[in-house]
Formats: sequence, structure tokens, C-alpha cells
Amino acid sequence: MFKIAKEFQFDACHMLDGHNGKCHNLHGHTYRLLVEISNELITNGSSADMVMDYADIKSVVKQQIIDQLDHAYLYNQNNTNERQIAELLQQMQRKIFAFPCRTTAEGMSKFIFDHLSQFLPVSMIKLWETPTSYCEYHRGEK
Repeated sequence: MFKIAKEFQFDACHMLDGHNGKCHNLHGHTYRLLVEISNELITNGSSADMVMDYADIKSVVKQQIIDQLDHAYLYNQNNTNERQIAELLQQMQRKIFAFPCRTTAEGMSKFIFDHLSQFLPVSMIKLWETPTSYCEYHRGEK
């Protein structure tokens, strides 16, 4: 089994309504995302001896994740206050993206993993919220 990875970056803002710390305020991050793919080598064709063409990973992640999240307000669709801000921004024709969970690095990592797994053999997601703080998510690990 081989593992390959591609790194991405996007900027977004969010808040953690109800958090007992400064992150309850609206703020932004330059996120760094590492998408790891795990699979056997392709045996024939133009991609022989590759796990996957990096360009194919880039295309899927860009379309499914980066284009959706970059320069958007990321919010928890289950939180009334965060949803109200999103509704206001949407009325102003601003970019928003709803998560089914809190927009912590942990929640976002799992969401990204689960979503990309529909399109790619993802084995790990690593999401940096700051240059020194990240979350790593693997399926089945505790």
C-alpha cells in the first residue's frame, strides 16, 4: 500500500459561538490542508506505477473543498447565532459555507475527510488552523 499527499491553502472566517475564549468572536485563518491518499499502484495506462496523478487530486480537492471554502464565512448550520450571520451575509451576496458541526479544526477535518472520501481514497486529512496548530483525522482511529 502506498500513500501520497497534496497540500492546499485557503482563507476563511468563522466563529465558535458559545466558546469560552477569544474564538467566540468572528475571526479568520489561513488554513493549510493536507490530503493523503492511500492505494495500490495503478498497473497500466498513462498513470501506471502511480497511486494517482497529483493533478487529479488537485482537481477534485479544488472543486469539492477549496472553491467552496476559500474566502467564505464558515458556520455551524445548527447554531442560531452563526446561522443569523450567514443569512445576513447571504442577503449581501457574500460567500458562506454551512457545516453540519462546529467549525473547529476537528469538525472541519472530519467533514472534509468524509466528503472527499466520496471521490478519492482518502486515508488522512491534516488541517492547520494556524502555522503551529493542526488537527489530523484518520478514519477508524480514536
